Amino acid sequence: MLRGSELRKSGAIGWLTSRRTGCQRRSRERRRCQGDSLVKIFITGGAGFIGSNFIRHVLSLGDSYAVVNFDKLTYAGNLANLQSVAGDPRYQFVKGDICDPDAVTQAMRGCDVVVHFAAESHVDRSIYEPAPVIQTNITGTFILLQVARTLSVQRFLHVSTDEVYGDLSPGVSADENFALQPSSPYSASKAGADLLVRSFVRTYRFPALITRSSNNYGPYQFPEKFLPLMITNAFGNKPLPVYGDGRQQRDWLYVEDNCRGILAVLERGRDGETYNIGGNEVLENLEVISRLLKLMGKPESLITSVADRPGHDRRYALDCTKIEKELHWRPHIQLDSGLEQTVNWYREHADWVEAVRRGEYRTYYAKYYEHRNSALEAVMSAEGTSLTSGAAGEERGSRKDRTN
Repeated sequence: MLRGSELRKSGAIGWLTSRRTGCQRRSRERRRCQGDSLVKIFITGGAGFIGSNFIRHVLSLGDSYAVVNFDKLTYAGNLANLQSVAGDPRYQFVKGDICDPDAVTQAMRGCDVVVHFAAESHVDRSIYEPAPVIQTNITGTFILLQVARTLSVQRFLHVSTDEVYGDLSPGVSADENFALQPSSPYSASKAGADLLVRSFVRTYRFPALITRSSNNYGPYQFPEKFLPLMITNAFGNKPLPVYGDGRQQRDWLYVEDNCRGILAVLERGRDGETYNIGGNEVLENLEVISRLLKLMGKPESLITSVADRPGHDRRYALDCTKIEKELHWRPHIQLDSGLEQTVNWYREHADWVEAVRRGEYRTYYAKYYEHRNSALEAVMSAEGTSLTSGAAGEERGSRKDRTN
C-alpha cells in the first residue's frame, strides 16, 4: 500500500480514504494496522467541545487513525471530555500553545495532516477582551500554517464558522462564495484566519481546506454557550437569559454531524476549497428555547430578557449544496432528536457540569449575565457609545441588503 505522500504524488483522489480502506481491509484479515499504516492527525483544540467530539469520532472508526491532541487547556479545554479514549494507544495528548512555534513544531513533527479547531470562540468574550481572540485566532493560525508548510504536512483543514458571512437578510443563504462581512471581533478574527489559509493555498500551493459550520450543539459543550446554558439553568429552575427580543435566527447542527462533515472534507475535499456544513434548520432563538422547555417540562416563565449584544447579527443561514453534491454529506440528526439527546446527556452528566462550573465559569457568568448591563455599559462607554443609542441596530440595518 502507498503511503499518503506517494498517493499525493501519483495524483490519486481521496488519499486519506485510500489509506483508511487499506487499514480496514487488513483489520478484516485480523492483522492490526501499525506504524505508518495509520493516518496521524495533529488536532489543535482537541480538549474543547467540537475537537473532543471529533477525536472520539475518528478513533471509533477502527484502526485507521492516530491522533495527537495539542491543546493549551484554557477555560473551555477539558481533558475529562476525552476520558473514554485516554488509554487508547492511538491517542496522545500534548499540552501547548498554538502561538508557540517551537512547541507546535515539536508536537506536529511526524503527523500526516492537521485539523485546526483551536480558537477563542465566544462572541461576548471577544467584545469584552478582543486581544486574546486576535492573538489566538489569527496569529495562532499563521504559526500553524508556517510550521505545517515547513514540515510538508500533506493536508491542513482549518475549521471556521458561518459567522464570517455576517448578518443575512430573510430568505438569503450564504454559499462558499458569499462576501465575508463579519460583525464581531471573534468573527473578524476567523475571517482573517480564513484569508490567511487561502493565501497559503494561492501563494505556496499549500494543500489546505476550510470548513464553515453553523451553530453546533451536543455533548460536552461548555455551559457559557447558548443551548447548554439554557439546559443547565432550566434544570435548576434558574432564569434563562435571552439576548434582546430573542428573535435572532440560527442554523442548528448536531456536533456529530459536523464531525462527519469535517472528516468527509479531510478525506475527500479538494485542496484549496471551502465547504459549508449546516444543519438546514434555521430557527429563532425563542423557538428553540420553547421546544427545549417543552421537552424538559419547564415553564416559559423562566425566559428572561437581558441586554442585547453590541452589533448582534440577526440571522445566519448556510447553503450546503457544495458538500452535499461533491462529498455526499448531509446531516443525520434533526433538531428535535438532537435536543432530546443533548438534554439527556446533560442530565446524566451533572458531575461534569458541576466540575466545569467550579472554575472560571462562575466569575464569567456573574459578570456577563447576572451583571450584564453594567458590564456592557463599561464596554460601550469606552467607545463613547450608549447601549440605548440604537447605533448597533442602525449598523445592522445598513448591511441588510448585501449581495454576493
